[in-house]
Amino acid sequence: MSQTTSAVRYAHTNLIANDRQRLAEFYCQVFDCVPVSSERDHHGPDIDALTAMPGARIRGRHLRLPGHGDHGPTIEIFSYEQNEAALPTSLNRPGFAHLAFEVPNVEGTREQILALGGRDVGKVVTIDIPGAGRLTLVYMTDPEGNIIELQHWH
Repeated sequence: MSQTTSAVRYAHTNLIANDRQRLAEFYCQVFDCVPVSSERDHHGPDIDALTAMPGARIRGRHLRLPGHGDHGPTIEIFSYEQNEAALPTSLNRPGFAHLAFEVPNVEGTREQILALGGRDVGKVVTIDIPGAGRLTLVYMTDPEGNIIELQHWH
């Protein structure tokens, strides 16, 4: 089988926030994300059609994720004018469960997240993964309860 270059490219992950500015600041401060382009303010007939939500208004911006250069993927942190109520935090709910970040110091980053309003979901563990190496990781939440994984390969 020959290898070909795919025309498909991962673009972004959307995260709906109750306080989009505070959450964007969190991801910039903790994970060195960088704001991209301008703040977005989407509304009108095209957004109504796209979302199937008449009168929808969505505000926010994209943040470039670290480690992939100027054309890497982004996290899109948006708020609707009227957000639904948040579901309880759960690692085993079907659908997207968490965002994972490789960090140089799991415990140091964990302390920073706690100081900024995040919380622990589980405990820090170090496991041996045959054929891959030794991994230290922990599941936590950002200040709005979205699950994030911190990991460091040894």
